[in-house]
Amino acid sequence: MKNAKIKAVEPGSIAEQIGLESGDSIISINNTEITDVLDYKFLSCDEELEIEILTKDGEREIVEVYTGYEDLGIEFENSLMDDPKSCKNKCIFCFIDQLPKGMRKTVYFKDDDARLSFLQGNYITLTNLSDKDIERIIRMRISPVNVSVHTTNPSLREKMLNNRFAGNVYEIMQKLAENGIYMNCQIVLCPDINDKHELDRTLTDLAKLSPYVNSISVVPVGLTAHRNGLYPLKPFDKDSAHELVLQVQKYQKEFKKQYDNNLVYASDEFYLMADIPFPQEDEYDGYPQIDNGVGLIVSMENEFLTALEEMPTQVDKRCVSIATGELAYDFISSLANRLEKHCEGIKIQVFKIKNNFFGGGVNVSGLVCACDIESQLSGINLGQELFIPASMLRADDDVFLDDISLCELEKKLKIKITPVLNDGYDFAQKILNISQHTGGQHSWQNR
Repeated sequence: MKNAKIKAVEPGSIAEQIGLESGDSIISINNTEITDVLDYKFLSCDEELEIEILTKDGEREIVEVYTGYEDLGIEFENSLMDDPKSCKNKCIFCFIDQLPKGMRKTVYFKDDDARLSFLQGNYITLTNLSDKDIERIIRMRISPVNVSVHTTNPSLREKMLNNRFAGNVYEIMQKLAENGIYMNCQIVLCPDINDKHELDRTLTDLAKLSPYVNSISVVPVGLTAHRNGLYPLKPFDKDSAHELVLQVQKYQKEFKKQYDNNLVYASDEFYLMADIPFPQEDEYDGYPQIDNGVGLIVSMENEFLTALEEMPTQVDKRCVSIATGELAYDFISSLANRLEKHCEGIKIQVFKIKNNFFGGGVNVSGLVCACDIESQLSGINLGQELFIPASMLRADDDVFLDDISLCELEKKLKIKITPVLNDGYDFAQKILNISQHTGGQHSWQNR
């Protein structure tokens, strides 16, 4: 049971009380073998457990324990307990297929694992699920599941995913809905392929599964300059982005009447590209798709305006800089201007970083690499500190997409670099160098 090996036991936990140690492995719970983390989470929820253990010394033991429905307090060496499932599709819009060489290795892996959808919020295509996998989701009440739908037209989905088995997504979703499994949906929109009347069909179909289809995001296809030999796609422009927003708003009005929420949401990129005002905060219905780039701008601005009321009107003289992507430049500049007007003593420079590493139409902050920051800011007086969106860095490490660490970039630019979350309080307080507010929850992602 190598993959179910215990890495650590929480002090004072039930696991510690029954003598589990680092290096031990869980074989089964209540006579059911543990094959992955979902088995463990599902089976360990019972009030009384019979746990079969393989100790680090190679001995098999049976332990009976009354949990009172408390967590056992175990951290495993491999959080999934086995390898994540990789994607079997060859999507015509796949961003990973457009990546240049020299990036951190983890970005080249295409995951399509239902367990990661539940545990980490990843979006999956449902194409590598067997009937047994689907029944398991239903039996274990694995909900919500985040689904990359793109289209409900079977033949078009087979074409877009380059997978002859991809056309039954709606049938699978119907079965999940019939069994009370909630879903959040994503549509990566490609001009002249799955937009316009095809989008009409997809939104109409998905809405029929409400409330189990809980939300739908529509995001633009991302195209880099590294598309040699790939399917010819074109990007959205100002006019087509404006048309898309109007189309989504039409459905929002209909869905609001039927379901008492908007259900479908255009991502922030569309509003920025179209140069039209964002919806009011209540139009985002609690931000169900904020981690997918829907409502980040509105959320951060509202938090910032609230935070500004609590900020001092004077600080010690301080000159700082912010590096952001092209798409978010005007928005970040507006926040910086408001902060300068509110607080005497602060001077803020905002720099628009062009994404030469990816090229093409990539202009979001979360895909800016260290090499572009270095080349475009070298030799410039950046003041006392440089701020960047936290989404430029890997979540569990201070490393950029081009495999350059934050520390390395600091040495090259000879300045302290501070990541900022997508939270208005965090933005204002870090720039003003005052104590931190703990209310923020979202990272400054991809805008």
